[in-house]
Amino acid sequence: MITVQKFGGTSLSDEVGRRHVLRHISREREAGRSVVAVVSAMGRRGEPYATDTLLEWIGSNGNSLPEREKDLLLSCGELISAATLCSMLNNEGIPSVVLTGGQAGIVTDGRFGFARILRVEPSRIEEYLAEERVVVVAGFQGRTEDGEITTLGRGGSDTSATALGAALGASAVEIYTDVDGILTADPRLVGDARPLPFVSYEEICNMAYNGAKVIHPRAVEIAMRAGVPVRVRSTFSDGEGTLVTNAEDVRGRIGWTDRTVTGLAHVRGVTQLAVETSAGPSDLQLRVFRAMAKSAISVDFINVTPAGVLYTVGDSDAPHAVRLLHEMGFSPRVQSGCAKVSVIGGGMNGEPGVMARIVEALTARNIPILQSADSNATIWVLVAENDMVPALQALHTAFGLHLAP
Repeated sequence: MITVQKFGGTSLSDEVGRRHVLRHISREREAGRSVVAVVSAMGRRGEPYATDTLLEWIGSNGNSLPEREKDLLLSCGELISAATLCSMLNNEGIPSVVLTGGQAGIVTDGRFGFARILRVEPSRIEEYLAEERVVVVAGFQGRTEDGEITTLGRGGSDTSATALGAALGASAVEIYTDVDGILTADPRLVGDARPLPFVSYEEICNMAYNGAKVIHPRAVEIAMRAGVPVRVRSTFSDGEGTLVTNAEDVRGRIGWTDRTVTGLAHVRGVTQLAVETSAGPSDLQLRVFRAMAKSAISVDFINVTPAGVLYTVGDSDAPHAVRLLHEMGFSPRVQSGCAKVSVIGGGMNGEPGVMARIVEALTARNIPILQSADSNATIWVLVAENDMVPALQALHTAFGLHLAP
């Protein structure tokens, strides 16, 4: 049996964290499982080998590195992590070997900085596992058909781990972070947020796409297609963390309760734009969204009516978006300083009264809803950013997310 373990930058940034990493790898080997360890660059912004630090270094030294060469630079952080872990494992008497993403068989397209995995050819990993070695793979990277080094974008190490897990037929992929699994809400904002023992692939995808940063949604999608269970757990404890699996398996777990809402997520820094016309049917919608797309402005929270459109953009894109609208002769209403709050749960589909409970909870706290939308597993509400934290707290209580399962 094979376990793929992914260790993030905070897990590897100091001696204490790296010792915990060794302990988790040793535990799997003692249980008779082969281990592939996927690593991120050590630390966070400001620390020497972190990805953001490398980007800032280029920014202060000409800021003119082509995308191909930038990927060469950014791949170095993970290689340093991998070599460091390999040295520590060998020192402990655990035979190990380092592979770049490309050497591990991750083949990508040629979009430097945002490459997508085309396929995984894991034969070299399998050879080393047969020799009872721990294979340490540099995450976040791959290679093109013609051998160019590419990086996979934000969350790329999570994606590397689940792609390798799928290709190897792993029994599980473990994502190690600095928190005890996936929580019902951000514990820094909601004091009684609690860990979730189980979530479905769909639920965690929705949480990740809507602001939760525990695991990248691309990684979950790969695991879901392959049917590989993912466990999100803390590097610094022996807790079981959160198991991510299919919805039917979640419902079959002991301790699962029939929940309508699983958790909350949020995104700050949102600007709402409203563009309307009183001239009757027109091509307003087409012109607006074509202009946004042409300028690579990502739009969200879209409501289209015969009279116009209502949508949101990130605060950083808002000045450009507003300028474009004025140039087209529109006079948009602009509401800056907003936040999107997401209420997520696989059990809300077809359940009456969920929106009523959301409105009731927010009305009781005098929090206006600026806009709303829904899907089969998520309801989104737009609120003023100043209202975001009390909105999260009110909704967390209203749906009983603070209660033990």
